Amino acid sequence: MFKNLLGNDHIKDILRRMLEKERVPRSLLFAGIEGIGKKQFALELAKSFVCSNKQHFEACDECLACKRSDIFHIPIVTESTKVDEKLRETFRQVFFSEYADIGKVVALKKNILVGAIRDLEKEANFRPYEAKARFFIIDDAEKMNAESSNALLKTLEEPQPTTYIFLVTSRPDSLLQTIRSRCQMIRFAPIDAKEIENRLLSTEKFSPVDAELVARLSAGSIGRALDFDLEKFRAKRQTMLNILQSLAGKPNYLTLLKTGEEMNDAKNKDDYEFYLETLQTLIHDVWALKHGADEKTLVNIDLKPQLQKLSETAESKRLAAWLNEIEVLRETLAVNVNRKIATDALFVQMAKA
Repeated sequence: MFKNLLGNDHIKDILRRMLEKERVPRSLLFAGIEGIGKKQFALELAKSFVCSNKQHFEACDECLACKRSDIFHIPIVTESTKVDEKLRETFRQVFFSEYADIGKVVALKKNILVGAIRDLEKEANFRPYEAKARFFIIDDAEKMNAESSNALLKTLEEPQPTTYIFLVTSRPDSLLQTIRSRCQMIRFAPIDAKEIENRLLSTEKFSPVDAELVARLSAGSIGRALDFDLEKFRAKRQTMLNILQSLAGKPNYLTLLKTGEEMNDAKNKDDYEFYLETLQTLIHDVWALKHGADEKTLVNIDLKPQLQKLSETAESKRLAAWLNEIEVLRETLAVNVNRKIATDALFVQMAKA
């Protein structure tokens, strides 16, 4: 049932009205930040059609049809997984749940293979096995390339009366305009930090202090919050706090350069953006405290005493310059630049600001 999903109550109301009036569009685009629950909303909508014990037009989540709809057998693929032709062949298909009228198309690492979209096109022409319609969820739809996108267009242009296609994406602007125009878009808002905090506390895996911190760091994403590695974050945040404290006083260039080496060490190569994002949040918090903002706006709430001290000496002009330098670096990362050199240049420019 939609009530079991976190946040976006206005979208729950929209979907309920669609179901009640039997006006669910054949093609829907669920758009919003990663980890916000878009895919689960799409699945719950599909289950509302197949449920054998509907509760006010919604899936009960308890009947056999609902439980079967939740079970998918999709191979787990990580960045370290070797991609061979056998694995590619596996991902050139729609993965159906144990309820044969609900299927998913998922990416193989960074790409949705055109074969999977062609399989969707084929399956979409079949009559339903058990339900009154068939449902296809395309997860991470922005990972379709030009060939995959064009293959999908044909199905969207000539939909079967018994076929529903739900696209899920965190980057709707990356989709072809012709695809977006054929789907009704539903935009998801970030989830309120307090709701995320309460959900984390309900897992009994977080202390109240940690739950509040992770909720603020999650930027409205429950998925990010549940997967958050707090110990790792605190260690890397301390490194960035040391940088900020050094810059705020008399810069220690040796410390700055050593930190640049740490950030670009092989073992940290996947965390480089994480370092920059963390440094940005610290600077934003200092800025907020300097201008008397409510502590509810702070991300690193557990560091308030240290950040308050920094705000008393930091100049607004320097804080703005630091944020600008970080943004300039992030833009240059789009091209093939030497990260170590770029990081050293960033810290030197920040020291001179």
